[in-house]
Amino acid sequence: MTASVPAEPGGLAGHLDGFVRAVRAAGIPVGISQAVDAAEILTVVDLLDREQLRHGLAAVLLQRAAQQPAYDVLFDLWWPLGDRPTEPADPDEPAGEPGESTLDLPDGADLTELMRAELARLLLDGDEEALRRFARAAVDRLGRTAPSPSGQSFFSYRVVRALSPDTLVAQLLAGLLGDAERGGLAEQVARQTVRERLAAFRAAVEAEVRRRTAAERGRDTVARSAVRPLADQVDFLRANQADLAELRRTVAPLARRLAVRLSARRRLGREGRLDFRRTVRASLGTGGVPVVTHHRPRAVHKPELVVLCDVSGSVAGFSHFTLMLTQALREHFSGVRAFAFVDSTDEVTRFFRPGADVADAVARIGREADVVGFDGHSDYGAALEVFADRWPGAVGPKTSLLVLGDGRTNHRQPGLPVLADLVRRARSAHWLNPEPRRLWGSGDSAAHRYGEVVDMVECRNAAQLADFVTTL
Repeated sequence: MTASVPAEPGGLAGHLDGFVRAVRAAGIPVGISQAVDAAEILTVVDLLDREQLRHGLAAVLLQRAAQQPAYDVLFDLWWPLGDRPTEPADPDEPAGEPGESTLDLPDGADLTELMRAELARLLLDGDEEALRRFARAAVDRLGRTAPSPSGQSFFSYRVVRALSPDTLVAQLLAGLLGDAERGGLAEQVARQTVRERLAAFRAAVEAEVRRRTAAERGRDTVARSAVRPLADQVDFLRANQADLAELRRTVAPLARRLAVRLSARRRLGREGRLDFRRTVRASLGTGGVPVVTHHRPRAVHKPELVVLCDVSGSVAGFSHFTLMLTQALREHFSGVRAFAFVDSTDEVTRFFRPGADVADAVARIGREADVVGFDGHSDYGAALEVFADRWPGAVGPKTSLLVLGDGRTNHRQPGLPVLADLVRRARSAHWLNPEPRRLWGSGDSAAHRYGEVVDMVECRNAAQLADFVTTL
């Protein structure tokens, strides 16, 4: 496959610069050194080999596997296939291309049925390049809408709806299995193969739709809507199931990063106050110059952590991941105590025993924890009072206090004096808020008032959570 680079001011260098800027705009950190390396890649790879170019640029621009899907979408937009089929003048007239079926229509034949039969044959063959060519032809014949003053539009759902590839599963299984016995390992492998090939066809259709749309409306416009935010940039409060699964994989690295920082601080903090007598005595050997200082030893301890987490419905996604982080940090703190609240507070440390499944623990909190005292709506003032009354010794001079919530009180008393007393007694205190800073203080939010007595940190996604972890 060859890559096609549209002619534009600046030539190949200008095209690469636009691609690097798009990758950076998608949330993938690309510095000057990586951009220079990308330019060097163009001098050592075969520019006519599209996959070689894709992997070469990915090697210098990407740092994590999670960045690959966004990168692939942008690469397909900026480096489209060079062997595109010619646009047919008549949308009802199939256009052939070297190396693919022409789908000649006999009298009275139905185009959609013929294309379904062709799709089934290609899926059975497993030829990826032929499947991509077929996807481009299918978008051209079945995905277009009626021309409008704004130009021609193409939609992937029109192609999928017309061809209904999911209805071909039984036929494909029969073709792959042949006379093999059903229900065994062979059928499992065949089903997985069918799923992968159907997914590859849908991806090819979506890529062709994006390419054609980019030709009409511009690559930058399509990139803004086609590229999904990276998992660590998805808002906790708006994450879907796929985002949540990816976010779960970010918790362990955050805990490891925090552990490294805490270990470094403990190593650096082993020396206490200056031992003046020993220092002066040692300086006698250097003419009274204290070349080497001596310090009294200081007992280094693991800090204690108390987490006070809002688990009401409005911040359920956020509390889920912060509690997962709490579980991951247990081995790095001498004592981790977790408390959950809605309009009352209960200690939920018992649900986070070593080896416990965190997702199951969070579900048990909703079922078994005594976090609702009246009507089940957030009441920060009542929750803070219950916490202070029932566990007066939970926060002390060795304790780091972490409050998690949006600070929306439903216009009830915020409990500022109780929070101020907890902050005063704690070694350190932070509040993580999943709402944007611009919304603090709007409506029933008391975040701006809480921010006057505790360090209030905006924490809307995993990237901001990672930034906070590195500052602890």
